[in-house]
Amino acid sequence: MSLLSHQLLVLALDQGTTSSRAILFDAEGRVRGVAQQEFEQRFPQPGWVEHDAQDIWLSQLAVARSVLQEQGVAASELAAIGITNQRETTVLWDRSTGLPLAPAIVWQDRRTAAQCDALREAGHEALIQHKTGLVLDAYFSATKLAWLLDHTPGARARAERGELAFGTMDSWLIWNLTSGKVHATDPSNASRTMLFNIRTQEWDDELLALFNIPVQLLPRIVPSSGVLGMSDADLLGAAVPIGGVAGDQQAATFGQACHRPGMAKNTYGTGCFMLMNAGEQPVVSHNRLLTTVGWALGERPPVYCLEGSVFMAGATVQWLRDGLQIIQSAGEVEALAASVSDTGDVFLVPAFAGLGAPHWDGHARAALLGMTRGSTRAHIARAALEAIALQSAEVFVAMADDAGVPLRELRVDGGASANNLLMQMQANVLGVPVLRPCTTETSALGAAFLAGLAVGLWSDTDQLASLWQLDRVFDPAWSADQREQLMSRWAQAVLRSRGWTGQAA
Repeated sequence: MSLLSHQLLVLALDQGTTSSRAILFDAEGRVRGVAQQEFEQRFPQPGWVEHDAQDIWLSQLAVARSVLQEQGVAASELAAIGITNQRETTVLWDRSTGLPLAPAIVWQDRRTAAQCDALREAGHEALIQHKTGLVLDAYFSATKLAWLLDHTPGARARAERGELAFGTMDSWLIWNLTSGKVHATDPSNASRTMLFNIRTQEWDDELLALFNIPVQLLPRIVPSSGVLGMSDADLLGAAVPIGGVAGDQQAATFGQACHRPGMAKNTYGTGCFMLMNAGEQPVVSHNRLLTTVGWALGERPPVYCLEGSVFMAGATVQWLRDGLQIIQSAGEVEALAASVSDTGDVFLVPAFAGLGAPHWDGHARAALLGMTRGSTRAHIARAALEAIALQSAEVFVAMADDAGVPLRELRVDGGASANNLLMQMQANVLGVPVLRPCTTETSALGAAFLAGLAVGLWSDTDQLASLWQLDRVFDPAWSADQREQLMSRWAQAVLRSRGWTGQAA
C-alpha cells in the first residue's frame, strides 16, 4: 500500500514513562526535530505508581504540535504517524466521554503482587507462561486491570455492558488521535497484557476467565506495521495515516535493525530492556526470561523475541539525584563515578520496585552494601552505574543459554547509552563488544520505520538495515576471571536484597 506523494517525513510519538516526545524522521532515518514534555509521577502509597492518562494525552498532543511548528512542517507533509509507548501501563476509560475512570496504573506498580502470589499458589503459573510467554508478575497488565475493575465503583458492571474500554498507552493514544473511532493495539503490546495467547495471536478466553476480565473491554489486534486509521484532522491540521505501533522495547529492537534471529539490543531508559530476535517461532525460556511478540509486519507471521527486563536503570540515577541528592543532574553521574577507580566493594542493588529478570522477586527491595567510613558519594555513584551493567549481564547470560548460541555483540540505545563509562563497564562484564549507533532514539526510530513501511516510504527491512549507522564500539578490557569474580560478588549482594517484604519468589 502506498499513500506517498512528496511526503518524506514520519512523525514518531514516543510515549515514555516520564515524558512524552515527538520526533520527526526523514527518509534517511535522521532526526529532523524533537519536542519533549515531562509529566507528573504519582506515588500515593509504597509500591504504587500512577499516571494521569489525560495528562499524558495532552502532553503527547502538545509535543506533536510543537515539533511540527518548530520545524515549519505541515501535517499534510507527513507520510505517516508511528506510535511507541511505555508498555503494560493500564488505562480504563469511558467510551462515551473518552475520559479515564481512574489513574493509570504504571508498569512499575507493585500493588497486585499479592494477587500474583495467590494465582501462583493456586497452580496457574505454568498455564499463564505457556500461553503468554510471560512470568506471573504484577508487572503486566492483567492484574492491574482486574484491580481497577474491583476498586472503581460500578466499573465491572459497566465493563460488562460494553461502556468502558481498556488499553495500554498505545491504545489510549490511538483512541484519542482518532477521536474515539479506533480502539486497537498491536501484538507487541497485546503480548504484554497477560491476556493474549502468543501462539494463536488472539485474546485468550481461558485467561480472561482466570483474571475475570470482560472481553468487551479489549481493543482489536492490528499489525504493528499497517495503516489502522487516520488521525482527526482537527488535531494537527490534517488527517495523517497511523501506520506503525509497537511497545517501546520491541520498537527499539526493530529500530536497531535486529531483523535476523540471534541479534540483540539493550535499551537503557528508566529500566533496562534486553531483547533478542528469536525468529518466527516462540522460544521457551528456561531462565525466567519472557517470550514476547516483537512485531508483525502486515499479514506476515509475527517475529518473536526473548526479553529480559531490569526495572531500575536510569531511574537509579534519578534516585541519586532526587532521593539521595548527591548529584544535581543525571549528567553529573559519569564524572562523579569516574573520580574513583572502583566502588571500594560497595554494591547498590536497585530493587526499589522488586527485581525483574531473571529473579522475578516482587518482594525484593533496594540495598546498599559494603560501605565503610571510607565510602563516598563517588563510590555510591559508581556502584549505581555498575549495578545497571551487572543486572544487564545477568540477563545476557540467561538469554545466550536460552538461545543455545553465544551472543556475539550487544547493540545499545536509550538515554544512558550516552554514558561512556557505563558502556565500557557493560562491555567489560559481558565480554563482548558493545555497539552504540549514531541514532540512540531507536524506539522512536523503530515506530517511524514501522509506519514508513506501511505507506511505502521504505520498501523492506533490508533497506532499513542499511540506514543503521555505528557511532562507537566499546571493546571488553577485562579477563574472564575479573568478570566472574565481580558477577559472583554481585550475586551475593542480590541475595541479601531478596524477599524483604515477604517470601522470595
